[in-house]
Amino acid sequence: MQEPPRRVRPHFIHLGLGQQAVTDTYHYLLGMRWGTFVLMILAGYVLFNALFASIYRLDGNCYNAPDPDSWLLAFSFSVQTMASLGYGAMHPTTPWAHLVSVIEAFLGLLVSAMVTGLMFAKFARPNARVGFSSTALVMPMDGVPVLHFRMSNQRRNQVVDAKVDVTLLLEEVTAEGYAHRRLVSLELVRNVSPAFSLTWTVMHRITEDSPLYCQGKARLPDNLVSIVVNFVGVDNMFAQSVHAQTFYYPENILFDHRFRDMIEIGEGETLTVHHERLHEIEPM
Repeated sequence: MQEPPRRVRPHFIHLGLGQQAVTDTYHYLLGMRWGTFVLMILAGYVLFNALFASIYRLDGNCYNAPDPDSWLLAFSFSVQTMASLGYGAMHPTTPWAHLVSVIEAFLGLLVSAMVTGLMFAKFARPNARVGFSSTALVMPMDGVPVLHFRMSNQRRNQVVDAKVDVTLLLEEVTAEGYAHRRLVSLELVRNVSPAFSLTWTVMHRITEDSPLYCQGKARLPDNLVSIVVNFVGVDNMFAQSVHAQTFYYPENILFDHRFRDMIEIGEGETLTVHHERLHEIEPM
């Protein structure tokens, strides 16, 4: 069994779009990784309370505390005010402290509502857990070379009305010297599935009408940038659309190899799906 080559995901650098964190904050936060999002919320929580602790200290002893000069106690008082904990050990004693605590409680209510909404939106957003093989293979089937890769549904659910689109991304230069990229759709043996629940091998027959056919055999165009794969469907649990995408580059496309079987049939027609074999290939 051969170890498949590692697939490198594209990294894009966008210039001239401005600061997305300022101009499109909601989308920026939703697209942030969970770890980064939680750390950012934690940092904002600490800075928020540190700011109001310093504001309380501007008026000196403005709340009853065992040590009125302690900044840490001022920080604790700010946390209790923001969260409306009301332990009863500390309370404002001056008009300044009353005013600042009202402002902090109001801002804390707004911030808590926004953070709760963001966390719920990130948690409830449906997404497809689709695994793509790390390589696409070209091998003969019934005397015709076939480009194929496979996918696996890595959840115990069904994606209904699933559809796959495969597109070649070609880099071309016009007669005038203008460089551009052209998209060419590949015709698939089957591009829809009424219920995608286990695995799916997506195949394109390289016939004379295929852009991958040249001089009587299958070949990759010299100007091939990548093969773009888009998957869409409806999650039967959320009843919402989900999607997934992957790229295959020329170095990730192998000839005269085949995939190792993922499904085994046991006693009583029991099907065992080996998801760990998704990327395993072997020479013909």
